[in-house]
Amino acid sequence: MKKKYIYILITFIIIQLSGLFGSPLVFFIGSSFFDVEPTYMKFLAAGIWIVFSFALGLIIILLLLRKAVPFTKVEKAEPMPIGRSITWAIGGVFLAFLSQIIAVLIERALGINPVSENTQLIMKMITLVPMVVIASSLLGPILEEIVFRKVIFGTLYNRFPFWVSALISAIVFSLAHQEPEHLLLYAAMGFTFSYLYVKTKRIIVPIISHMAMNTLVTVVQINELKKQASLLDTLFGWIGGGFL
Repeated sequence: MKKKYIYILITFIIIQLSGLFGSPLVFFIGSSFFDVEPTYMKFLAAGIWIVFSFALGLIIILLLLRKAVPFTKVEKAEPMPIGRSITWAIGGVFLAFLSQIIAVLIERALGINPVSENTQLIMKMITLVPMVVIASSLLGPILEEIVFRKVIFGTLYNRFPFWVSALISAIVFSLAHQEPEHLLLYAAMGFTFSYLYVKTKRIIVPIISHMAMNTLVTVVQINELKKQASLLDTLFGWIGGGFL
C-alpha cells in the first residue's frame, strides 16, 4: 500500500478515536464557560466534536490525495461518462436499499433484531443537535467511501478478484460500525458501494449514493419520530437504516 493511503487510514482511525478526548474537552469548556444544562451539553459536545473531527479529517485526507498519482486498477481505468455515472449514482441508492432488504430478511431468519442501535443513537443525537446531520449525511459518507472503497478496496483489487476484494473491504466496513450483530447488513451496503465504484470507475458515484441514502433515511426517520406514525417507522426499521 502506498504511503499516502497509509496516512489516510491513520487519519481515519484517529478521527474515530478522537472522541475519547475531544467530546470531554468540549463538554468541559461548555460546562465551565457557558450556561448549558449538563445532560444536553453531553450530547452537544459529542455532536460538535463529531462534526469538527470529521471536517478536519476530511480536509487532511483531501490534501493527502491532492495531485495523487493513480495507484489502483480502478483509478487507472477509463471512467464511465458523466451522464451514465449520474444514472448509476441515483440507481445506487436503490441498489443499496435492496441489498439491505435482503440482508435484513436473512437477519430476521436468524432471529436478529433488525433495528440498528447505531442508527437510533445517531437519530437521537440529530434530534438534539441538528448539526450532526452534516456528519451523517455529508462528511461521513465522503470519508467512508474514500477509506473503504478508494483505499482499502482499491488496494485489495490490485491483487485479488473483485469478489474477494469487495467481500474483505465490506467486512472491514461492517466491523468499523461496531455492531457485529448487523455485520451482514453493513457488509451488504459496502459490497454494493464497491460494485458502484468498479462499475463507474468514479469514487464520486458511491459517495453520492451513500450520501443520498443516509439523507433519505434521516429525513424519513425524523419525520416519523415527529409524527409518531407506525407505518414508515416499521418499514425503515425493517430495512435497517444503517449508516455511518
